[in-house]
Amino acid sequence: MLLYRASLPLSRQTLTYATGVIRRHRASIGSKGRALPPGAQALIVLVYLRKGETFAELAAGFGVSTSTAWRYTTESIELLAARAPKLDAAVGKARRDRLPYLILDGTLVAIDRVAADRPFYSGKHHKHGMNLQVIAAPDGTLLWVSGPLRGSVHDLKAARIWGVIRALAATGILVLADKAYQGAGDHVLTPYRGRGKPESQKDANRAHARLRGPGRTRECPAQDMAHPPQAAVLPIPGRTDRQGDPHPATPREPITLKRAHCPSALSGPPDLSALQGHRC
Repeated sequence: MLLYRASLPLSRQTLTYATGVIRRHRASIGSKGRALPPGAQALIVLVYLRKGETFAELAAGFGVSTSTAWRYTTESIELLAARAPKLDAAVGKARRDRLPYLILDGTLVAIDRVAADRPFYSGKHHKHGMNLQVIAAPDGTLLWVSGPLRGSVHDLKAARIWGVIRALAATGILVLADKAYQGAGDHVLTPYRGRGKPESQKDANRAHARLRGPGRTRECPAQDMAHPPQAAVLPIPGRTDRQGDPHPATPREPITLKRAHCPSALSGPPDLSALQGHRC
């Protein structure tokens, strides 16, 4: 096996945090004489989460056995997952922070599966994976990520399984989501569907896309993707229409997000007036 040096597009702060979590865990259980120090173990799990390398590749890169790489990665993921905010805590903090709106979106984390494993196959993304539901702030900061469901599960069904729709309704905060969430309730705003829409509906869709854009990591400028918390670890794949789909998505004007479009860069709260009466 050939070895080479590689870079990881994550911040030093992320590595420091993961290292601290692992070091405190080792101290609490009295673990000594491990093959790698806490910092190297933290780097292993970050490489695994960001790049998806196999345990054999991780083991070769860090000079440990494959079983050790698997054990370190599994242990670290469990420690980090235990510190993730719960749904009630996340939406409660959003209410206390008086966020003008929240962004709900789904993502597919690709996995290795054979063709026979149809329950894990996503027809939307044309690959096997696990469905995750994400709640983000207007500036794109991740507030909560759900557990995994099979890739064949529809986004709206997944959100209902995790109780996301009910929890968001209780906050009274406006929620922006894509077309997959139509029918979630009056508190969830989705774009208008169909061709030949009147200009008012097109304007509403454009405003909806601009406000929801920062919460979808695929819309963020490339230079901003290196350091936002968790954004680089959990990319949200883009939507592509299937070949020969009899009902392709309505063509839209391309939107290029600039810093001035992000709510965090505005001098005041975002303008939601264009979405008034926007119920789909």
